[in-house]
Amino acid sequence: MRVSTTSALAVGAFATLGSAAENYLGFNSGATKPDNSAKFKEDFLAEFTTAQGLKGAPGKFDAVRLYTNVQAYSTNDPIEAFDAAVETKTKILLGVWTSGTDSIENEMTALKNALKKHGKDLSDLIIGVSIGSEDLYRISVTGLKNDPDGVGAGPDVITKFIKEFKAEFADSAISNVPIGHVDTWDAWTNGTNKAVIDAVDWIGVDEYPYYESSKENNIKNAGTLFDNAYDAAAAAAGGKPVWVTETGYPYTGIKWGDAVASVDNAEYYWQEVGCRRLFNKTPTFWYNLRDSNGANKQSFAITDNLSTTPRFNLTCPDTFDTPSSTSSSAGTSTGTATSKGTSTAILALMLHLPASSLPPPPRALGQDPTLAPTLPPRLEPRVVLLARLPCLATVLHHSPWVPPSSLPYSAPSLPSSRHPTQRP
Repeated sequence: MRVSTTSALAVGAFATLGSAAENYLGFNSGATKPDNSAKFKEDFLAEFTTAQGLKGAPGKFDAVRLYTNVQAYSTNDPIEAFDAAVETKTKILLGVWTSGTDSIENEMTALKNALKKHGKDLSDLIIGVSIGSEDLYRISVTGLKNDPDGVGAGPDVITKFIKEFKAEFADSAISNVPIGHVDTWDAWTNGTNKAVIDAVDWIGVDEYPYYESSKENNIKNAGTLFDNAYDAAAAAAGGKPVWVTETGYPYTGIKWGDAVASVDNAEYYWQEVGCRRLFNKTPTFWYNLRDSNGANKQSFAITDNLSTTPRFNLTCPDTFDTPSSTSSSAGTSTGTATSKGTSTAILALMLHLPASSLPPPPRALGQDPTLAPTLPPRLEPRVVLLARLPCLATVLHHSPWVPPSSLPYSAPSLPSSRHPTQRP
């Protein structure tokens, strides 16, 4: 049974209250091509021009998320995406690379030089700054299990870099730009990372139901899996805005659990997650306009050779299959938390409880509790309880989930040997 757009939006978690906030539409863009050669201004120009001219798109995709301010293979030269963004008036979610380093000085130098070169033409395009990308995930039990050599950063490092960045740009043209951090949804629900939530203005969530192989991840369940993950992260955010910084579905690649990569499934995911839940409702950066990681066994690009004619129909339908999420805690692009819901209230509690003392997660969520990662006692995550008063409580446990592990010179990349999950 398909749910009408009107009823879905009426209880949706992404409705904006108060002033009309702009909710950005964009794609992710790494600093290199699939062959690891550097991108230059012309390459970014081609991407940004195609994104803004996509046929049938449910809005203008005129924003981009970057992973670094530094031009590929330079020390601290500004990434040439800045030049292309100014020319095409593309809004920018800046990225500051924070893994495997004890300094972000080169990142800040590159940005300062870019602002000096372009001035207001660039500063007016900057919509946010992400200090780091999936650093917390890469040092988590799950992250290290999937890639023992993965390099990340802990909450103390991330918060230190956030303070340094804010201090460095306190008197600049971007002093009021909201600062955030991007990570996987289950990194946000881990209570040991709460210091990062406290330090940022917004959180960025990366979520790919395609890779949720422990959770009945067939395409018809993808929308529900996304909702569960987003709602858990939103509850952990404590009312701070939640941006969706990566999500998408491959059109070709290996079968992952019950998930099958295909053009039809990529289109269905666009409709059930993008159209139903995200587009024009919350800041969204889709993965992806074109593929950037040659080692990836999955391909996510919605275009061939940056054609403005997409691989599938981007027009949003009027009805959807995925039931509306019962949770309604979310934020807006302006930093105003919103709350809507059905006739019963939603209560989000963050409790310091050992996972062993709680009942197993309900099978209705498609989760296998035997596959859920267990953290050491000192890293035991807080458990998020979403209680629909007066009697229903759902315990959302962590489950194996592998997000992209990107280097600053590439869009999300991953060693081909990573097991069990490969991510873009």
